Amino acid sequence: MSVSDNQKIVLASGNQGKIKEIQAILKQYSIVPQSQFNIEEAEETGSTFVENAIIKARNASLHCHLPAIADDSGLVVDALNGLPGVISARYAGAGASDQDNSDKLLQQMQGIATEQRSARFVCVIVLMRHANDPLPVIAQGVWEGQIMTAPVGDNGFGYDPVFWVPTHNKASAELSPEIKNSISHRGQALRLLTESIKHL
Repeated sequence: MSVSDNQKIVLASGNQGKIKEIQAILKQYSIVPQSQFNIEEAEETGSTFVENAIIKARNASLHCHLPAIADDSGLVVDALNGLPGVISARYAGAGASDQDNSDKLLQQMQGIATEQRSARFVCVIVLMRHANDPLPVIAQGVWEGQIMTAPVGDNGFGYDPVFWVPTHNKASAELSPEIKNSISHRGQALRLLTESIKHL
């Protein structure tokens, strides 16, 4: 089963920021959020980004009987041994807001020198053509940066206000959506996924 242009694909996410970014890049497909099908979000029980993306995509495809895309992404901070990692969205606890998570991160990073504040956003995107797809398409993007000491900027979502982008000398939350999508972890992964889909 291949995936053609204008194909309806379910996006296994309820995160409005992610939905907007993914729809902006995958313009040739009809991306429909799983919320339109009243699907409950799958429980992310995996210990890696890849596992969680597959769990979410399989759940969406199973309930909608359509191809499904899921992304699992997060922030990996070297000084915190890879945290917040796969629990990035709930770092400060279940139901935590973006600000709660960023505040906890900044608190954990207090006193850590600039040269030791290296971090990266990681995104793994999975396309499952059907719920039992034995060979899902997997694409990964990595965006290197540093953790700031205070939040800056109003764009983006998640940890964008505390993620410094050395190549642009700005926080991620200071970048326009167009620039962010051209360099971000999610933008990288989506472009790789698009290329892979062409060869299905």
